[in-house]
Amino acid sequence: MRHQPWSLLVQTCFTQGTVFLVRPTSAYRALELGIDFAWLGSLAAAFSLLPALIAAFVGHFVDRRNEKKTLVVGGSLMVVAAGGLVFWSSSLLLLMGWNGLLGMGFVCCVVSQQTIVAHGNPKTVDSNFGVFTLVGALGQSLGPLAITTFSGRTALPDTTLLFVVGVCCAVVALTLAVAMGSPADVTRSTGGALPRHSILDALNVPIHTRGRIFSMIVVSIVILAAVDLLTVYLPAWGVEMGVSATMVGVLLSVRSIATMLSRLGLGTIVRIFGRSTLVVASTLIAGIAVLLLGFTTNAVVAGVVLLVAGLALGIGQPLTMATVSLLAPRGTVGLWLSIRLTGNSLGLVFIPPAVGLLAGVLGIAGVFGVLAVMLMGVAGLARTGHR
Repeated sequence: MRHQPWSLLVQTCFTQGTVFLVRPTSAYRALELGIDFAWLGSLAAAFSLLPALIAAFVGHFVDRRNEKKTLVVGGSLMVVAAGGLVFWSSSLLLLMGWNGLLGMGFVCCVVSQQTIVAHGNPKTVDSNFGVFTLVGALGQSLGPLAITTFSGRTALPDTTLLFVVGVCCAVVALTLAVAMGSPADVTRSTGGALPRHSILDALNVPIHTRGRIFSMIVVSIVILAAVDLLTVYLPAWGVEMGVSATMVGVLLSVRSIATMLSRLGLGTIVRIFGRSTLVVASTLIAGIAVLLLGFTTNAVVAGVVLLVAGLALGIGQPLTMATVSLLAPRGTVGLWLSIRLTGNSLGLVFIPPAVGLLAGVLGIAGVFGVLAVMLMGVAGLARTGHR
């Protein structure tokens, strides 16, 4: 990322690592307190719903050239949230409150990070977002690894120790945000000062542009939900097919690694095939792969299918980010990226439970079938939006 500080990438890695360490640890703390399994979903809702409500305002603030300020505020909120979980998390209500604060800090950081990347050279925006999402995925894998490292052999880990590790990661992310130089001067590459819009004015873009942006947002929502659902239902598929938990873990790793690898050299692939064509093709291929998974009974075949699905699903997220940032009018990039983030959050709140209701009726193969139809459907939507 020639036009972005490497400190941004490291900061992104620690931001994601903090969240993917603290959130599972919060669930373990809830179980320590004897809270029923049914209430664990409230922690996810607390993390997603409140931040979703403020994301548009965060993006609008970032568009006022406040990328670094928002990054520092977000990092500070994450430090406070992780610290609160160390010293004061003896009830479900407190756990929900700290997770909500963590989510608000996370939204501030992610919108700022994505906006900084979007303001780089338009010619390298695809590869920049590819590297950005690759580093983010690396951070997401380091969080669970920290849990494994510090948990020992017990079923319930030492949550206080894990929360302290989370505080340390959040402090590193905040320190990097404070030390980071100001983003590159956007006015130099865009020709003059950025226009100032109200939120309503920023949303009032030409209808064809708005249609393309919203089609990319819908594609992003479904791709993220697909990854989440594969993670949740692949263990159930393993039980149904008699595949060991160890092999299911390998299959999940295959999907995750393939997703990360798909983001290497993304700029070159876009130059060959075109951004819109890649979005449509990768989402369609992912849908076909997920559909085939529903008919697969062999672990090796499932590994090949998940390799293809992981590669295809990994392409969609950075390209939807790049497309939204390029289509957004000057001075509204942060706002539109925050709307995309809001859609992702709401999608993770509502889509998995809705699909889960079908699991009891249709079975695991039926869940994969519904997921495949969703992916193929948004591929068609992306094609229509492009035309």
